[in-house]
Amino acid sequence: MIPTPLRSILTALALALTASTSGAAFAQAPSDQPAPTQTIPDQPDDDQATPQPAPATPDDAAEQAVPALPVPPADDDAASEQSTKLVEEPANSAFSHGPKAVSDLAEGLLDAVVNVSTAQSIDTPGRGIPPLQAPEGSPLQDFFDDLLNGDKGSGDQRVQSLGSGFVIDPSGIIVTNNHVIADADTITVNFADGSQLDAKLVGKDSKTDIAVLKVEPPKPLKAVDFGDSDHIRIGDWVMAIGNPFGLGGSVSIGIVSARGRNINAGPYDNFIQTDAAINRGNSGGPLFDMNGNVVGINTAIISPTGGSIGIGFSIPSKLAVNVIDQLRKYGETRRGWLGIRLEAVTDDIADGLGLDTTRGAVVMGIVPGGPSDNGTLKVGDVIVGFDGQAVEGSRDLPRIVAETPVGKTAKVDILRKESTSEPAKPMTVEVTLGRLEDGEKIMAENDRQPDATPSAPSATSVETLGMKLADIDDTLRKQFSLSKDTTGVVVTSVAPSSSAAEKGIEAGSTIKEVAQEKVSSAAEVAEKIDKLRSEGRRNALLLLAASNGDLRFVVVPIE
Repeated sequence: MIPTPLRSILTALALALTASTSGAAFAQAPSDQPAPTQTIPDQPDDDQATPQPAPATPDDAAEQAVPALPVPPADDDAASEQSTKLVEEPANSAFSHGPKAVSDLAEGLLDAVVNVSTAQSIDTPGRGIPPLQAPEGSPLQDFFDDLLNGDKGSGDQRVQSLGSGFVIDPSGIIVTNNHVIADADTITVNFADGSQLDAKLVGKDSKTDIAVLKVEPPKPLKAVDFGDSDHIRIGDWVMAIGNPFGLGGSVSIGIVSARGRNINAGPYDNFIQTDAAINRGNSGGPLFDMNGNVVGINTAIISPTGGSIGIGFSIPSKLAVNVIDQLRKYGETRRGWLGIRLEAVTDDIADGLGLDTTRGAVVMGIVPGGPSDNGTLKVGDVIVGFDGQAVEGSRDLPRIVAETPVGKTAKVDILRKESTSEPAKPMTVEVTLGRLEDGEKIMAENDRQPDATPSAPSATSVETLGMKLADIDDTLRKQFSLSKDTTGVVVTSVAPSSSAAEKGIEAGSTIKEVAQEKVSSAAEVAEKIDKLRSEGRRNALLLLAASNGDLRFVVVPIE
């Protein structure tokens, strides 16, 4: 039997060790609260009482109160690293109170947001009522005139629409969407104070859906500034003000849901997605950041019902400002033009070109007479950078080039594969940009030019990779509607179960290159395929042209 004083000392020591080792798992109960009890769930009910141990004697109580010491962890540092920590939020955090009120912010911006109403005369054939003529002097003529109310029998009707806009210059410069004012005969701007002013169209751009209007106010207007949309992040709070369903001055708030959205609305899609409520009539209205600067122009929604479901899209301010400046200065856009046709770099194309990643845009054609029609760029080049900006995909390059001033000599970073046995090499070339609007005219004229006199190749036919190939002749040109200047090797048929069919190759396509080497005969195509097979290559990179001349790369497995 251990002496009572010694037992007391050992008991105190054991309790202290227990508290220090198990304190991380259990918090000590306050002195004025009973110690917590452990509940054991899912125990079956039993009518019989559980046998209880015999009560301890006073002398044995201290010994029974001494628990077994827990085994310490082998590595205290490792154990502490594995524990999960909870970060305490301050009492006034956004998690408990939500976003700060935006009433003061909205109050200072409402006067700069306007309603844009338009009217348009449309002709409705077949609905016009021929003029009614009463006998001369008959009082019915006045009745007929009032009945028709000016309808001359042409079927003309007045169609009105409503949208939103915002003032960017106190002198009366207003920005809205192009689709809000498209084909309008009259444009009226309605202000928050109830006043109205007729507006003139300064300029519009259908590619970005932006229009600039001008009114003549009796006094300077309240205007807002543009912010830098590149600085906003996903999750930032934004506020929309507009004219949904004709309810002017409506304010809604939300966050930036995503950036860089492509909804196939135009060639320069780079939308900000927001869950701030945007409905019909919000088009052309501003999307503000929490500093009161315009970071977007609300332009589209996705909705199966026509109402907001929290998926709205805004034109980023960085893209809009450049277009607005050009419309104010010239009344039209003046975009940079590189004079090439592009295709996305897919995994197959990257593998065929020997690239490590799928970034960039591959050159699929050079426009005759364009800025790049001087040998600087070649079909098959992969553009990975332009004028100091990285090109991640084929949709990035047209937007970057369009925002570059016309006439500027820009550096173009490319990857060029000069032979099948060597990897693509990085290099930089320089191209002086033309104007896109002029380039569109050049491309239209090229399409209207007469075809050149064709050559007369032999009618040799071969079969490879599940395709039947033939040299081009007049019969095949007529059969597959090929132009007179089409060169290469024509695909006359494709086996349904072949890899070529799975890659979308169809009869009538022409093969221009094999492994980035030009071919002019069917026998040459078969020879190059056999060479790739002998080198152990598993795929063949083909450059194909459709009957309309559009080029694309196709990677076909070598069977």
